[in-house]
Amino acid sequence: MSDLTSKKCIPCEEGTPPLTKTEFTPLLKQLKLEWEVIEDKKIKHEFKFESYLNGLEFAQEVGKLAEEEDHHPNIHIYYKRVIINLSTHSIGGLSENDFVLAAKIESLS
Repeated sequence: MSDLTSKKCIPCEEGTPPLTKTEFTPLLKQLKLEWEVIEDKKIKHEFKFESYLNGLEFAQEVGKLAEEEDHHPNIHIYYKRVIINLSTHSIGGLSENDFVLAAKIESLS
């Protein structure tokens, strides 16, 4: 079990600074899959499935997990691909919550 998967997402207060590249790089290295960092403000990963329905089921499980963690990704479904974008909207960038949820999403795939 990843250290990140044992954590719980904690709401960020407005005004909390987003993580810097130096701060988020060690968290990114704890993820099993290769997540793309976009403008140092969000992380993205594309999951591929054998069928459209498998992708939908995965997206639904991600949605349930997001509700449990109270941290919600953007989910894009493109036939047999599901793209997950994570960012902490309230602070305009990345927080530890994004990496916690990414690690938990990885465990679903």
